Formats: sequence, C-alpha cells, structure tokens
Amino acid sequence: MQTAIVILNWNTKDLLSKFLPPLLSSTAGRDATVIVADSASKDGSMEMMAEAFPGVRRIVLDRNYGFAEGYDKALEGLDAEYYVLINSDVEVTEGWLDPLVDWMESHPDCGACGPKLKSWYDRDSFEYAGAAGGFIDKYGFPFCRGRVMNLIEKDEGQYDTPMEVMWVSGACMMVRRSAWEELGGLDRRFFAHMEEIDLCWRMQLAGYSIASVPQSIVYHMGGGTLPTSSPWKLELNYRNNLLMLENCLPGTVGICKARILLALRMVLDGISAVMYLFQGKWDYFMSVWKAHRGFRRRRHGMKHSAVVPVKGRYRGWIVPKVLFMKPEKVFRILRDSLYL
Repeated sequence: MQTAIVILNWNTKDLLSKFLPPLLSSTAGRDATVIVADSASKDGSMEMMAEAFPGVRRIVLDRNYGFAEGYDKALEGLDAEYYVLINSDVEVTEGWLDPLVDWMESHPDCGACGPKLKSWYDRDSFEYAGAAGGFIDKYGFPFCRGRVMNLIEKDEGQYDTPMEVMWVSGACMMVRRSAWEELGGLDRRFFAHMEEIDLCWRMQLAGYSIASVPQSIVYHMGGGTLPTSSPWKLELNYRNNLLMLENCLPGTVGICKARILLALRMVLDGISAVMYLFQGKWDYFMSVWKAHRGFRRRRHGMKHSAVVPVKGRYRGWIVPKVLFMKPEKVFRILRDSLYL
C-alpha cells in the first residue's frame, strides 16, 4: 500500500467510536489502510473494534509502551511508502489525505509533513498541539504558526501557504517510511511528548525537509490521554525537551555552544520551578525536579557532529515576547520574521 494510517490507542474507546467512521470514509477509494494499534487498553477498546469495525486491522501490543516506543513497535514491518501517525481524538475532513501525499510525492527530500490543526472545540481557531506548523527558539521552547505558548490565533487564512518548518505535530503527521527507518523512528527514551519534534529535528540534520501543508485540515480535541494540567505531562515535557536538545543541538550549533545552551536551559527550568513553588504549585515544582533527575538517568551525552543548517529555529527567546507584548504584536513580529 502507499499509505498506512495508524492510530495508537490507549483507553480511548469512545474517541475511536466517534472519529474512526469519518477517517474510514475519507480513505475510501484511496491506496491507504487504517490500522489501530492498541496499547493494552482496559476500557474494552478492542472488543468494541471487533464488534463495530471488524474490517479494520488491529495490532495488539502486550502493554502500554507510550507514544514513542508504541509507534516504533506498531510500524515495524508495515509495507507502506508513507506512514500517518494520527491520534484517536482527531476528526479528519474530506480530502485531508491527498494534499499530504501530493506534497510528499512532489518533494522527495521531505521527511515529514503535517496538516493544519484546528481546534475541535473552537473550529475557527488553531489547535495548541501543532496549529499551522512548528518552530523552536534558541533555548528549545516550541511554538507554532498560530500558537505561541498559551496565545492562540483565529484561523483567517494567514498561514495557508505551505512552508518548511522545524516540526509538525504527532497528533497527525505523515512520515516517509525510508526516512523513518533510516533514523530508527522515534526515540524510545521519551515515552511521550516532544518525540515528534525530536524526530523532525533529526530528519533535518540528516538532510530531509519538514513541511506544513495547510491545504490539509484536521480538527484536534487535545488532552485525550493526558490533561494539560497533569503534573506527569509537565514532567515529560521538561525532561524530553532536555533529551531533545542533547540529541540535536550539537549538529545545529556545534558541541561547545550546545553545551552552553543546554546549561542555560536547565537554569531557566530551575527558575520556573521556583516560580511554581512561590505560586503554591508543589506538584509542578516536583515535576521539574523529577524531569531533571529523569534526564540525567536517560542522557547519552552530546556527540561531536558536523553542523547542518536547519529551518524553523528562531534565534531569539520567545518567552519574554509573550510575557511583555500584546498578543497581536507577538504574532505580527513572528509572521514578519525569518525562522532561520
């Protein structure tokens, strides 16, 4: 087959029931197959699949390996030119798949591309997880066209031009199988969160491009597995951001500068932890502490590598802009900037 569309499910039976029918309908008549890989769900997901969607292929994993290793295992041996990783809480639109396939076909150097992500709850607005393509600042803080930290724009067509970006969201992303296999898929140390940003960054370092293709539109609920307020989610984000910087900064800025930037990022994390403490958010303070401990346990150390220019890395620090500027000015500055 040309495209394998794989949902990695963990206890989201109701979401599968809701969003699988339009996904199946959108792939009718196309060289694409929908597959549900289940991470040992306990909510009856597979029983529901067997009854309601008997014709959909199922891959049953023996336990919950997380997003990263779960997808690595689910995609092993799938004979497809392209993989689509898609969350169970994503509602696709008619024709969403074709622009992504067309882009990959016409851009053989593209390792991954993604659609425009809009909010399922507020359908005129971008969605937090990926909006219209992602970027990253000098200290590793990710943001998107249409979403900077907690500032979210309305979609008024301002980002309807396809563009090379730093990353596209794992909520819905198409990956070239050859690039996936060359790089070994997602970094299993991450478990969940930011592993797709790390993969996209590593793809660029390997010579591939990453693209946002806004002619493809999907709607994402977000928080289907972990709510945004989860201390564990915060811990994963802090820990995995450091793992990603250790993986990718040496090949982007050189190992000496990479070590300095990583150290500065860890200091910034410490400052944010103290702020959580002053706000009485003890759980969040502990999340940052656990994240740094987890990073030290999982780190492989930086390795010397040739420096490769990447697209989508913002040379400034995005946080002060959001804190001290009006939202419309933040987005205007970013729209007028070059993310190189």
